Amino acid sequence: MEDALLAELDRRLAEADTELATLYPGDRGVRQPVHTVYVPADKFHAGTVGEWATAARAALSTHGGSPTELAEALELPPELADEVYERVHAKLESEPIEDLRIDFEDGYGTRPDEQEDAAAVDAARALADLVKTAEAPPYHGLRIKSLEAPSRRRGVRTLDLFVGELAGAGALTDGFVITLAKVTSVEQIEAMVLVLDSIEKAHGVPAGSLKFEIQVETPQAILGADGTTPLGRMIRAGAGRVTGLHYGTYDYSASLGVAAAYQSMEHPVADHAKDVMQLAAAGTGVFVCDGSTNVLPIGDRSAVHAAWRLHLRLVRRSLARGIYQGWDMHPAQLPSRYVATYLFYREGLMSAAARLRAYVDGGDSGYLDEPATAAALAGYLLRALDCGALDHTELHDLIGIDTPTLAKLARRPLRP
Repeated sequence: MEDALLAELDRRLAEADTELATLYPGDRGVRQPVHTVYVPADKFHAGTVGEWATAARAALSTHGGSPTELAEALELPPELADEVYERVHAKLESEPIEDLRIDFEDGYGTRPDEQEDAAAVDAARALADLVKTAEAPPYHGLRIKSLEAPSRRRGVRTLDLFVGELAGAGALTDGFVITLAKVTSVEQIEAMVLVLDSIEKAHGVPAGSLKFEIQVETPQAILGADGTTPLGRMIRAGAGRVTGLHYGTYDYSASLGVAAAYQSMEHPVADHAKDVMQLAAAGTGVFVCDGSTNVLPIGDRSAVHAAWRLHLRLVRRSLARGIYQGWDMHPAQLPSRYVATYLFYREGLMSAAARLRAYVDGGDSGYLDEPATAAALAGYLLRALDCGALDHTELHDLIGIDTPTLAKLARRPLRP
């Protein structure tokens, strides 16, 4: 009876099994950047990344010139000040920007067609130069205007020009990504797939290789007219091309009538939207990215420190709720981004390592950790490795495992 029963269950659940594996494949096996830096297209050139790095290091030197000084300004734990400071300084030297988006949307505005045409070509050529000299951030791309009727043609034309230039220069990489702004319907995602299919064919780009992020900054992206959220359907409509859901702090808050003084990454409407985004993306391999703060660390020392403390707190808040990426809009936000990120990982490092070591070796950590918790612990440490908060020697010394073993525990597939 048992064999017959199991065969019948396999038959009845075959369609559900296939759908689960297709729609919820899990981790894509790639690193998630800790941030996305947005630079208006008319301000981007081949030296932009270097300029941001220089400005970020200058801000750190001027307003946090030593571990002690930075710890006092940002109220950091004294015992972690030295190691966090050293790692942040090294990061600003080696990889100041993990993800760069050249902005043709709100940061660029509406301009005559010939002007945006020229800007698209110039920006693509500058990015191609960075790719060829291995100076481009690991992730890079552009944000285009929405596929709503008023901006549809402009957005598609900019994307076509930009991709054409990169393809012609042999500078399209696995790290190239497109951000689609102000999405309001599943149909726009289906249209974006059609656009990418056409652009790939026109420029000899491998089919299915162009990926994009959905900018979640309209109420319609969170709740449709039928009372359900369309985000899950949007991801499915992306046909494997959707890599991220990016929250737009200010457009979304303004759309819900939140007064400018209260628009924030931590406003209740923002939390609700991001809760829905996390639920929709869970298990799909699609990254969730928080928005930005418009309080910039500029001005006198007191103003910079206040802005850094706010940014640090907001980034830490996002990390604690399981959102590992956010927007940065100014070079002087890079120090506080990395301080917050490294502090998050260094504070929890010893506990996470002890628990995972006990799980692997069968010891007693004081926690009854199950496979799902072990996967979360391994994922935490793997993210720390990815961003530079942890190094491979420490991993081996603390747990006695290598990166492939850690990835397996985190349920992240290894890519060749």
